[in-house]
Amino acid sequence: MDEALVAAASVQGLTAPNPWVGCVLVLPDGRRVVGRTHPPGGPHAEADALAQVGGSATGATMYVTLEPCAHHGRTPPCADAVAAAGVRRVVVALTDPDPAVAGRGLATLRRAGVEVVEGVRRAEAARLLGPYLRQRRTGRPYVVLKMAASLDGRTAAPDASSRWITGPEARADVHRLRARSDAILVGAGTVRADDPELTVRDVPSPLPGTAYAPQRVVLGSAPPGARVRPALELSGPLDEVLDELGRRGVLQLLVEGGAQVAGAFHRAGLVDRYVLYLAPVLFGGDDARPVMAGPGAPTIGDVWRGRVDSVARLGDDIRIDLVPRAAADDPTHPPAVHDIQEALS
Repeated sequence: MDEALVAAASVQGLTAPNPWVGCVLVLPDGRRVVGRTHPPGGPHAEADALAQVGGSATGATMYVTLEPCAHHGRTPPCADAVAAAGVRRVVVALTDPDPAVAGRGLATLRRAGVEVVEGVRRAEAARLLGPYLRQRRTGRPYVVLKMAASLDGRTAAPDASSRWITGPEARADVHRLRARSDAILVGAGTVRADDPELTVRDVPSPLPGTAYAPQRVVLGSAPPGARVRPALELSGPLDEVLDELGRRGVLQLLVEGGAQVAGAFHRAGLVDRYVLYLAPVLFGGDDARPVMAGPGAPTIGDVWRGRVDSVARLGDDIRIDLVPRAAADDPTHPPAVHDIQEALS
């Protein structure tokens, strides 16, 4: 099951609106075949594994991180394919909360005479699939707010120049964070000021012929010729923006700024994880631009207090992950680590 979890983690960011699922098929002769969910329209993890053995797996045991589907969507039901392949035993980490599945896949397998074992590595699978579970439960994506700042909490000089506050290791980590997200959101002001591309670079996909390409989202209107185009342009209350992105199948949303957007998401209580990259830089004054803009807490009793979930050194920089205090006790809150193998160790 640990191998299946690692396989699932490797395709996060490629599968939305479907969950990222991993599967290990153990054949009677001891051979292991690893399957992963492909982008929409491609095979699910179970079908991927079965295809590698020609669709026949008599007497095999299948380990899968999420309950096999039992309904027709873009692809046929995985539960039917597993049973038809002759799989003897299926070990499942987590039952799928999607109303279209919700136990039906396991029931299909049992009716076909397949032995089903539930709950192996349930907690790890729930954390890995936290964004998917959030979207299915609330209709909204899991929101990650990314910020980069100097040690005195500033993001740009008074003249608005700010490029490369952090070093190459931190910037590479941002691209890995982008790759795990289904959409990246910035404000129109950031587009006008920085003209970002919001693409993923130097993060290879584990699936041949695919690439990480999160949806680019602009709050407001992107000017003609902006490098972020083509982009989805949205406006209105932030909760309605998240509802719309959830309807579009976004499971994890990465908010990259600017300061007004960051402050608005924070004040609205819509951030599930704060990722702050701190560089060993000091602007040394109060005229540089802050991480967040807009009204803050009026008194010390009103300040937001979260919990530090992770601290990592990236070259000369530091990455700090913060989560709301309630999230620290949520068994489905995703881990800060990029590599599920690290979490399992």
